[in-house]
Amino acid sequence: MYAVTRTGGKQYTVKPGDVLHVEKLEQKLGSEFTINDVLLVGGDKVHIGQPVVKDASVTVVVTKQARTRKLIVFKKKRRHSFRKFKTHKQDFTEIFVKSITLAGKTEKADSEPQVKDMAAVRTQRIEDKMAARKERVSKTGEAREEAAPKVAKAAKKKVAKKAGAKKPAKKTAAKKKTAKKTSKK
Repeated sequence: MYAVTRTGGKQYTVKPGDVLHVEKLEQKLGSEFTINDVLLVGGDKVHIGQPVVKDASVTVVVTKQARTRKLIVFKKKRRHSFRKFKTHKQDFTEIFVKSITLAGKTEKADSEPQVKDMAAVRTQRIEDKMAARKERVSKTGEAREEAAPKVAKAAKKKVAKKAGAKKPAKKTAAKKKTAKKTSKK
């Protein structure tokens, strides 16, 4: 069984078990709700709505609330010195189609929804980066402490060599005078 639903001003063909991105919905993460705006239900027999099919609904679960990748919006008018550069990220809701119901007959999905909390994923990623950075800093700090005596000895030797070896100043060559050329009119 499949259905054509309308949400966020767009139409989607869905089957039980499908995962799709729709325009942002004001639902909590992991919440289950029904979409009653079903335009068509297909399967053994096709039911077409006028405008919606009566007694038809699609049960969905919110699995993710996030934003899309950054899109570049660039506008330019030739020969008018007009250029505009912007970026855009669109909010979306990822939903899992749990079941489709038509007049008491229900078809359910075989799999279970996998809910992803993007805020928790983001904070975990930041914590991992900070831990890796602290580990790198501690390793380089230990390496610096071990190398510090060697570097100090080498620096003292260079300073001693520079102080003892002075070169005499170079003599500058006399500048040659160039004759000016006069032009006739």
